[in-house]
Amino acid sequence: MLDAGPLRRNKQFQLLWVGSAVSQVGMELTKLATPLLVLALTGSPGWAGVVAGARTAASVVAQVPAGVWVDRWDRRRTLIAGQALQTVNAAVLAALILADRALIWHFVVVAVIDGGCAAFLGPARTTAIRGVVPVEQLPNAYAQEEARNHAARLIGPPLGALLYGFGRAVPFVVDAVTFLVAMVCAAGAKVPRRPRSERTGRRSMRRDTGEAVAWLWRQKGLREVCAAVMMLNLLGSAFLIPLIVLVGERGGGALNTGTVLAGLGIGGLVGALLSVRVGGLLPPGRLTVVFAAVFGVSIMAMALPFGPWWPMGPLALFSLTTPAFNVVTSVVITRMAPEELLGRVDAVLSTAGFGLSPLGPVLGGALATALGGAGSLVLVGGLLLLTAAGAALSGDLRRFSG
Repeated sequence: MLDAGPLRRNKQFQLLWVGSAVSQVGMELTKLATPLLVLALTGSPGWAGVVAGARTAASVVAQVPAGVWVDRWDRRRTLIAGQALQTVNAAVLAALILADRALIWHFVVVAVIDGGCAAFLGPARTTAIRGVVPVEQLPNAYAQEEARNHAARLIGPPLGALLYGFGRAVPFVVDAVTFLVAMVCAAGAKVPRRPRSERTGRRSMRRDTGEAVAWLWRQKGLREVCAAVMMLNLLGSAFLIPLIVLVGERGGGALNTGTVLAGLGIGGLVGALLSVRVGGLLPPGRLTVVFAAVFGVSIMAMALPFGPWWPMGPLALFSLTTPAFNVVTSVVITRMAPEELLGRVDAVLSTAGFGLSPLGPVLGGALATALGGAGSLVLVGGLLLLTAAGAALSGDLRRFSG
């Protein structure tokens, strides 16, 4: 029986949260620094998209096997090992940049390894939270998770641009240090090891995966939400490079770009503080439709000709709704899925939801090359509005309450 004391006094959860918060800031540093450096080395938005797409592709490909193995393995050791590998991976890239020997294929390889680690750490973290947080406190726990994500998005881009100005390798060195901090925190959290009776043992991966897929398929409404999320993630991963190009076309530099991207963090942080309350206003199905519509309008609004700082406003607007959507869906999945299936269900949902995401940065880079920043954003926003309309036509999705 888990201690139902205040969440702020749950040392295991808070240690996991601190480690993830630090490493998330590091990832946000390099999310901006990497395309800036790749653009500087190659002059091609397309290559910047390929690097970003490689990470997502690796994560998607590894997701389902990772979910099966997380349900078989010790979740504590999985967390520590995954973050240790991320530390080494980031340190190698930082060393190559410091030595002025980094080539485009180095960025691709590092992105693939990092994406593979993320595939394991996602379901491992989900099962760890389930293991240390009482069920009735899950909404507050996931709201705190959202606050972490958006605070990192607020701090990371401008800090990454600032550090990039000090030297191209600096953001990548800091990223390696943040992964190390996350590994130490995961070790200190002492996440309970899953009892052997809950592990799946030596069974075929096809059978283990099939159990999770069959469970998901029986959940009417949830599967339709997952289909909508697939399109949202594809298009959501396509707008970043056009946005970077747009700010550059309007005369903005690296620091300007980082500050604009901080709009994600500003809106998201405010939204995270209100997410439990806002999430209670609509059931998950209808919330999906509203979120997709706000997302599409905001992306299109970035293209309005109001200067290099303008996109920060629409970014903050749509990120206000993101935490409520994420908290509601995370809590629904964590509560609905049996614990012995949770790692696999998390992985299957992530694979389905992010299945098209590797194409997003590549699509964004190609659109930015062909249409420029503004034209690309108008097109991406229009496709998001079509996704909202399609979701609204699904009766199972509209009725889904979780």
